[in-house]
Amino acid sequence: MVMTVVHPITRAWITTGGTGAQNYDEFADDAEITAIIEANPHSALGIEMPHRAPESLGKSFADALPDAVSRLAEAKADGSYTPAERVVVLYRISAPGEESAYGLFAMVDTDQISTRADEPGLVIRNEDVFIAKVRERVALAEALGHLLSPVLLLQTGRGDDLHAALAAAADAAGAAGAPAATDTDQAGRTHAIWPIGPGPVQDELTALAGGGELVVADGNHRSLAAQTGGLPRFLAVVTTPASVAIQPYNRLVSELTTSPQELLDRLRAAGAQVTPVPGPVEVPATGGTVVLQLPGQAYAVTLPHTGASRLENLDHALVERLLLRDALGLDPGDKRITYVGGDYPASWLAGEVEAGRAELAILIAPVTVDDFVEVNLEREKMPRKSTWFTPKARGGLVVAELPDRA
Repeated sequence: MVMTVVHPITRAWITTGGTGAQNYDEFADDAEITAIIEANPHSALGIEMPHRAPESLGKSFADALPDAVSRLAEAKADGSYTPAERVVVLYRISAPGEESAYGLFAMVDTDQISTRADEPGLVIRNEDVFIAKVRERVALAEALGHLLSPVLLLQTGRGDDLHAALAAAADAAGAAGAPAATDTDQAGRTHAIWPIGPGPVQDELTALAGGGELVVADGNHRSLAAQTGGLPRFLAVVTTPASVAIQPYNRLVSELTTSPQELLDRLRAAGAQVTPVPGPVEVPATGGTVVLQLPGQAYAVTLPHTGASRLENLDHALVERLLLRDALGLDPGDKRITYVGGDYPASWLAGEVEAGRAELAILIAPVTVDDFVEVNLEREKMPRKSTWFTPKARGGLVVAELPDRA
């Protein structure tokens, strides 16, 4: 058997339908999480974010953990999940007019995670994280004894070979019968899964999935939680560069620390060019200029390249350093900053400011795949919340039971 860092799931619980969920970090608004759980009571979101479920509101995350444990036990008991031994799970995401995306649910060795150039390992984690979120993920895994949300890993070494093999396996599985389950996400994409037991196909797919450096495209907190929690392996979907795109990742600031005019003056004093924008705002298509939506007026802002490297001059890094830290005095982890992924359009962000729920929206062009890959190959860290990969892997489709650690 070929040695690989990607392994079958020893004991998996495969959805029979209805449990699929957006990952817990895909939301700009906590009330939206509660509304989704209310409308989809079997969704794994009620287990992943137990304190946001309607019946647990008012409890802290820690106090709601027993509710998460009971919800998972009920889901297993009522047939929402069916068990499977030593499987990998083939994953296809499709939508009319889009190329299909492919991935493989599997377990990956935690000790392969590398966060800097001098740290060996085939799994590269590339972003700063919010430690409070990591602690929540550790506590959830310990309470549940299961992992519900996968880390999305991009296979950079043999991506084309893996893509072809996954597509062929999905075609063969589709010809042999219906998927084990399908799930439709909020964007209308269909997520289909097929478990693959021990044998030559499983061996080929795990070897290809582990056939080169794997970059964490989504799930930085989940991967660090596996390390912090001492898990030997974590649940992942290994996907291919041809299966993903990077969308914008914007920011909302609920409360300014200075007047809008003072903010603009500080930016100009730092060397920024500031130009009023007429009409509705759009997210910039290419880097170099960010758009600030303030109450009643938007501005295009070209921030000066004050960094010493390509990484430090990325728009997201300049926004974090020159705008949030220097001009507003805000740490990137400040509760007044909300990180808003590409599923939310510019009109939604501007609407939050005009409605008075935020005082500033920062619209930033998406990071290019070239920049993302270069930063990772140099084992440097991307600015936090700078890459919104689509399509997202759904949580709650494949659940990995953790081994007893008595």
